[in-house]
Amino acid sequence: MSRDKVTVIGAGNVGATTAQRIAEAGLADVVLVDIVEGLPQGKALDLAEAAPVVVHDARVTGTNDYADTAGSAIVVVTSGLARQPGMSRDDLLAKNAGIVRSVVEQAARHSPEAILIIVTNPLDAMCHVAMAASGFPRERVLGMAGVLDSARFRTFIAAELGVSVEDTHAFVLGGHGDTMVPLSRYSTVAGVPITELLSADRVQALEDRTANGGAEVVALLKTGSAFYAPAASAFEMVESILRDRKRVLPCAVLLQGEFGIDGLFVGVPVVLGAGGMERVFEIELTAAERSAFDASAAAVRALVANLS
Repeated sequence: MSRDKVTVIGAGNVGATTAQRIAEAGLADVVLVDIVEGLPQGKALDLAEAAPVVVHDARVTGTNDYADTAGSAIVVVTSGLARQPGMSRDDLLAKNAGIVRSVVEQAARHSPEAILIIVTNPLDAMCHVAMAASGFPRERVLGMAGVLDSARFRTFIAAELGVSVEDTHAFVLGGHGDTMVPLSRYSTVAGVPITELLSADRVQALEDRTANGGAEVVALLKTGSAFYAPAASAFEMVESILRDRKRVLPCAVLLQGEFGIDGLFVGVPVVLGAGGMERVFEIELTAAERSAFDASAAAVRALVANLS
């Protein structure tokens, strides 16, 4: 039985750690691609040399040539610039749009049936770029943000209540950024909504910390940004697709009327299986949640407008 092949574009911290998780789970053979000569080859060799110790037989290959990615079931895109001091969000948008367009065109040419998982920021706008560059249907273009945002929310809820993260479930909708919408009413500990377990001001504090979760890590690291949790989140999506698990995970997908939004990538809960996004899981929102969700969508729409 031949293993699936997953390509990870970008051999930086997020890409290399994603490759590590996929290979060490024995989930697929991994091709690590980067524009820098030697970087993906060196990281792939290092990962391959860990295999006898952690015991897996997945092949890890590093390359600068997209021909080596041919026939990938999934392509995870992590390449792009991190925001530098003095760089506006629009500067980042233009530079990363160029990078994402180029890498997706090359990857899609060699793996026309692949499912794309976009990790590069600004996430929601980059999904639009990837969809246009690949020509893929919406089921096969997904943005990784909601899984990460929900994981952060779950971490903070579990710490606040002194309970296991395993019994903590969280729901985050909307764009990936400070306009995201953590839905506390649907966030639970062993099935009990956190709004029943915590005061309103503690709930609000956890929501705010979640929305600024990425910035909190950046401020502590001082150089660079989060990569362990983003890689784990991308891995969770890859695993649900390759194993056809039908996990319900929050992902950025192109909405076509769901949640009253049309033609925009926004984070919503979806069923992830072998076909990629198999359906959008629509839920009822209160007036306040609806208003926050619409504001988040408007922020995404403004970013996408700046692309053109």
